[in-house]
Amino acid sequence: MNQAAFHVQGFSALTSTELKAIADILYAHAGIVIAPTKGSMVQSRLGKRLRALGMSSFAEYIAHLASGDGEGEMRQMVSALTTNVTHFFRENHHFETLRTQALPPLLQAARNGRRVRIWSAGCSTGQEAYSIAITLAEMVPDIARLDIRILATDIDPMMIQRGSSGVYNALSVEAVPEHLRKKYLQPSGADLQVIPTIRQLVTFRELNLHDPWPMHGHFDIIFCRNVVIYFSPADQMKLWKRFENILTPEGWLFVGHSERVPIEDGSNLKASGVTTYRLPPQGHTKGGHEWH
Repeated sequence: MNQAAFHVQGFSALTSTELKAIADILYAHAGIVIAPTKGSMVQSRLGKRLRALGMSSFAEYIAHLASGDGEGEMRQMVSALTTNVTHFFRENHHFETLRTQALPPLLQAARNGRRVRIWSAGCSTGQEAYSIAITLAEMVPDIARLDIRILATDIDPMMIQRGSSGVYNALSVEAVPEHLRKKYLQPSGADLQVIPTIRQLVTFRELNLHDPWPMHGHFDIIFCRNVVIYFSPADQMKLWKRFENILTPEGWLFVGHSERVPIEDGSNLKASGVTTYRLPPQGHTKGGHEWH
C-alpha cells in the first residue's frame, strides 16, 4: 500500500514499534499472539477503528487503549483482530464420534437423572454449539425433558450476541443437511433462525479463556477447536491442563484439525480418534455441574 493510500485513509502507516505495542496489548489482554509479519492485517483491521474514533494515528489509538477510557475499545480491538471462521458441523468426524461414542452413555445417564454438561469454548457465532444441540435433539426427541445443557463462550462480545440470536444467512447454513435445516431452522426475514427449542439448550457467555473461569464443577464434553493456535506454546500447555482438570472421568475433548494435545508430557488425556482425546475412568471426581 502506498503513501497516497495512507493519506486517503486519514492516518499514518503503522510502524514496527506500534505493531509491537499493539501485539503486546493484545497478548496481555487476550493471550493472542500477533506475529511481526502481520502488520498489514493489523493496519487494515484497526484502520477501521481509527476512522470510527476519528483518530489520525496508531500512536493516538495505542494511547487511548492504555488510558482509563480504553476498556471498551479493548473489546473492539480483540473483535477486530480475531478470526471467526466457523460453520455448522465443521470437521464432521467429531460429530460422528459425538453421536456414536460420546453421547449414548451420557444420554442413558441423563435418563436416569444425571446432569450432562457440554462446553463449546471459543464458540464464535454459535454454529458449533447449535450443531451439538441438533445432534442431541436428533438422538433424543424429548431432549428438553433431560438435564442437558451446552455452554458456549467466546472472548468477542459481538460473537456472543450473534450466537445468542441464532440468526444466520443462507450461506452460513449450507453445511446443514436439508432435512435438518427444515426441522431446526425457521425463516427470519431474509435469513434463518435456529428454532427456540434448540436455542434453549445453549447458554452464551463472554469469557476470556486466560482469565479465571467462573464455572463450578466439571464438563462431560469440551469442544475447543482452532482456538489455541493463536496462543503461545506455554499458554497452550496451560490451557490443555485446565481443560483436563475440568473434565469428568471419561470426559471428551475435541480440538481443531491443526491442533494437538501433547499427551506424552504428563497428561492424563488419551488419544481417542482424530484430534479427539478422553480422560480415563479414574479421572477427576470432585465437584458438580453447577455452572447452570
